[in-house]
Amino acid sequence: MSKISLGDSLPAFRLQDQDGQWLTEQDFLGQALVLYFYPKDDTPGCTAEACAFRDQFEVFSDLGAKVVGVSADGPEKHKKFASKHRLPFRLLSDSKKELRKKFGVPGSLFGLLPGRVTYIFNAEGKLIHEFSSQFNAVQHIEEALDSLKKEA
Repeated sequence: MSKISLGDSLPAFRLQDQDGQWLTEQDFLGQALVLYFYPKDDTPGCTAEACAFRDQFEVFSDLGAKVVGVSADGPEKHKKFASKHRLPFRLLSDSKKELRKKFGVPGSLFGLLPGRVTYIFNAEGKLIHEFSSQFNAVQHIEEALDSLKKEA
């Protein structure tokens, strides 16, 4: 499993979002990107995290950042999750966990749960901050906002 580090470029990928649209890393260059990996749609921690990103979405937009969630759930499940919680951002389906592996997102609880890690990239596509906490889901939003404000 590879692992990206501060200063590394956003890895290449091609994944579908909740609307079935294929996206690549090229779709996010030229703007800051908050890419957060989470275990599963509609679980308590993941719902709290997604809704906290939703509630701060305008702040992220004002800072010129896109927010994108990534889990192994399929596009159809993402669509239901996004609709149910009125999520204004994209959710990418990493069903084969290829992007998770490229980032080196660790598992938790002895590898039983997919890890919860947020990566913040600047407009040039370089990693400027990483935050990992499986059980403090809402802290990911504060960490992302703090790093984007420092970069601004």
